[in-house]
Parts: sequence; structure tokens; C-alpha cells
Amino acid sequence: MLTLHHLENSRSQRILWLLEELQCPYTLQRYRRDPGNLLAPPELRAIHPLGKSPVLTDGELVLAESGAIVEYLIETRDNGQLKPPAGTQASLDYRYWLHYAEGSAMPLLLMSLVFSRLDRPPMPWLLRPLAGMIARGVQGRFLDPQLKLHLEHVDRHLAGSGWFAGDRLSGADIQMSFVLEAAHSRVPLARTLPHIGDFLARIHARPAWRAALEKGGAYAYA
Repeated sequence: MLTLHHLENSRSQRILWLLEELQCPYTLQRYRRDPGNLLAPPELRAIHPLGKSPVLTDGELVLAESGAIVEYLIETRDNGQLKPPAGTQASLDYRYWLHYAEGSAMPLLLMSLVFSRLDRPPMPWLLRPLAGMIARGVQGRFLDPQLKLHLEHVDRHLAGSGWFAGDRLSGADIQMSFVLEAAHSRVPLARTLPHIGDFLARIHARPAWRAALEKGGAYAYA
């Protein structure tokens, strides 16, 4: 039996959505973040040594990392609907976006989040003005231009079929969903790009996405 170890406000939300799309039996184990530091609780380390989410268990098998879990579930539980046929352009796009999500996009969004909070506690108050000045410099000179480059790249691709790999939903869309939800929440530019907005509206309308939200609970990306 599959068990998803689901941490609130985390990347595991997209794995929950994938499980609902696959309509396969699974158990959901929910965890709450520490209210002080927002980290995952120590109970998750009993499942995987890094103590992060998502973690999927399938009998004795323990899998971490969203991309690896997406690939495993599609290889073992899908009927061919969520992965394009091999040897097609859609298959190449599938592989690219599946890895792009965490390899290129999320590091920028994470850096942007970190620098936006650099002048706040626990930074000592005497250092906050300097930290804020450094953060604004990095944000304006590096992060904002890079986020613009990447988000416009994503929006141009979605201008085609509206999906990331082929003309229907695939595992690449599920993997990219967290990226675009986070960008839409944190980066004003993302809310002005029409094809990203259309993509988010399209996935939010899916019954499986709504079922995952109901089971996993409300979450925030900011």
C-alpha cells in the first residue's frame, strides 16, 4: 500500500494531486510544521533521514524527492495517460520540464524568498539595515532579471498547447505546478503573464486537484 507522508505547505501537495489523478489506493499521513521555525517535525526523520516532504512509502520502499516520486508513480501506477510516448517531441519536453522545475526554477524562487526576509529576525537589529541594502541589491540586479527570464520562458512554452508536454496533462505539469503556484504567490510578474494564469486556472478546475486540496488541507506558498 502506498503512503504519502504529507507536510503542510510543501511540495508534497503536487504528489497528493498526482495520486488523485491516478485514482490508485493510498494512505495519507499528515504532518504539521514547527510554528517557531516552520521546519518539518522530527517524526519525518523516522521515515527518511533528511526529514523532508514529500516522502512516499510503498511497502518496504522509501522514496523522496518530488521528481523521483512522480516518475515512480507514473511508471508503476499509470496506464499511459500521464507520460507522452517515447521518441516524440512531447517526450523530450516531458523530461526537460520534469527536471527544470527543481533544477532551474525553484532555486531562484527560494533565493528570492530568503533575500526578501534577510532584514528580519533572527538577523540582529543592528545589522538589518545593511542586510536589507544587500538583499535589495541582489534582488534588483540578479534575481529579478533572472526570474523575468525564466517566467517569460515558461509562459512562451505554455502559449502552444497550454501544457508542458504534448496537448494534455502529464507528470511534467504536475511537477511544474508547485513552481508556478509559488511564482504566482511571490513574484508580481507571474500574475501578469497570461499563459501561466491560464495554466493555473486549468489545473485548479480539475476534480483531482480539488480532491487533493480537500484531503491535504489549505496551503500557502508565500
